[in-house]
Amino acid sequence: MNYYPAFLNLDQKKAVVVGGGSIAERKVLSLLKAGAAVTVVSPAITARLLKEKSKKSIRHIARCYRKGDLRGSVLVIAATDDPSVNTQVAKDAPSLVNVVDLPKACSFIAPSVIRRGPLTIAVSTGGISPAFSRTLRKELEKIYGPEIGKYLNFVGSARKKALDGISDRKKREGFLKDLASDRTLQDLRTEGFKVVRKAVERKLASLI
Repeated sequence: MNYYPAFLNLDQKKAVVVGGGSIAERKVLSLLKAGAAVTVVSPAITARLLKEKSKKSIRHIARCYRKGDLRGSVLVIAATDDPSVNTQVAKDAPSLVNVVDLPKACSFIAPSVIRRGPLTIAVSTGGISPAFSRTLRKELEKIYGPEIGKYLNFVGSARKKALDGISDRKKREGFLKDLASDRTLQDLRTEGFKVVRKAVERKLASLI
């Protein structure tokens, strides 16, 4: 099956996770990072989820799943250890649904993700081998380290200064192109963020 890759805006939108174990925990934490308003339906939840509940980061319905629990949700994840419950959740879901370990019941699958500041890299095998996706993610994490996240945050301000301050169009376009060049990426890996930042700042100052 071919999937359409997309990034969802879940900020303050209702997401329901049915299940309270370690897999459900990972799903919940990922949804919280995306700003979702998360409801967890499960008689029991992990210690970490209890902590999130105490901080009022999540809403916890402490009982087994019922059909009405999904009302108003834009995304649903079924992550219990009972296949029959997971299947029922998939049937009842009014929106996007992911069922752990049951790709055929999913309307979407969650990729393996790398986050480096504003950069997000998603890796998926289309549900064929989640383990292989994780292996690829670990390889990419070695290539794209924390330095690139720091650099991208800096690029945002440097780009704005260039657009506002470099009057010559060709020089401005050349500077912006250099910000994203292969050479700059290589310098980040070999020289580090601080060295690259200073070089960019000097270049920008000479053009404004």
